[in-house]
Amino acid sequence: MARYYVNKKAQANGDHEVHTSTCSFLPKVDNRIYLGDFSSCKSAVREAKKHYSTANGCYYCSNECHTS
Repeated sequence: MARYYVNKKAQANGDHEVHTSTCSFLPKVDNRIYLGDFSSCKSAVREAKKHYSTANGCYYCSNECHTS
């Protein structure tokens, strides 16, 4: 299980990236929403889409769920 967060600030392409708690690119506390603990990024991205329809996995920590 990993702890996941979604970035409140969208990337240039409009995506709100989903990160693990150990990601080097994890946003600062005031720029993220805690999603919960999940066994895969797929579940975390599904949860993030309840907040932002454009949620997407981080290229670095959730690459399996990252779309270009």
